[in-house]
Amino acid sequence: MEQLIADVKTQIISYYDQLVSLLPKMIFSVLVLLLTFYLARKISRFGKTQLNLRMEDPLLAQFFARVIRWLVIVIGFLVILRIVGLGAAAASLLAGAGITAFIIGFAFKDIGENFLAGILMAFKRPFRIGDIVETGGITGVIKGLSLRDTHMKTFDGKDVYVPNGQIMKNPIFNYTIDGFMRLDFTIGLDYGSDLDKATRIIYETLEHIHGILWDEGKDPNVVISSLGSSTINITVYFWIDTFDKTVSSLAVKTNAIRETVQALTKGGIQMPSDIMELKTYNDMPIPMVNRLDKQDSAA
Repeated sequence: MEQLIADVKTQIISYYDQLVSLLPKMIFSVLVLLLTFYLARKISRFGKTQLNLRMEDPLLAQFFARVIRWLVIVIGFLVILRIVGLGAAAASLLAGAGITAFIIGFAFKDIGENFLAGILMAFKRPFRIGDIVETGGITGVIKGLSLRDTHMKTFDGKDVYVPNGQIMKNPIFNYTIDGFMRLDFTIGLDYGSDLDKATRIIYETLEHIHGILWDEGKDPNVVISSLGSSTINITVYFWIDTFDKTVSSLAVKTNAIRETVQALTKGGIQMPSDIMELKTYNDMPIPMVNRLDKQDSAA
């Protein structure tokens, strides 16, 4: 029993001596860890500022800044391993990085896929910050790019983080890459309408709408798109400049529709609703009231 107690005391003293000998290294390692995160943040911010001054693409500058940050953190952890006497472990970790990366990549396939897609998109991608993009059924403004996902702001105010792998797999519609976006709307005219007069009214109305372009090849176009059951459907096409920050696509389209409807109504062009057929299966009479006749008699 006394021998057991003596062995326990000896073991405790040995652990205590090891702890005392490691304590300065542990304290120094904690300081190095804090310094690593501090330097990573500062260097990343400085690098992002300098890259933004020298690069036209802020997304690419942001990507490089984040890569620099993670490199500083990795170097800091390797230094900490050497401080605590695990330099051999650090060397083994680097030597086995290829096998480890393969195992991790297989286990976390989706994460690795998004990571690689983020790297590819950082160097070559079909959008920039501020572009209006549609991908995978999501439409919004590009706000940022990370190694894992792309930040989009939808028009109803939602922040959507789309995985980069999903963006790489789906078609991407960029509505602002060249600065031009075509909008359209359709109105139905009565079959007895003067189509030439209606077309002239529409063109004259569009001339006074702020934001609609009249450049060669980008001027408005009015076409007969289809024949409905009770209307001749006219589609109006026009272009806007998305680089002009004073122009909003929704505002321009709203103004164009409102002004066109008012101008056609003022010009005597009828825009009837769809014809509805009512059927009754009993002999009860249905009273009918002509509101237009009442309005004419009141006038």
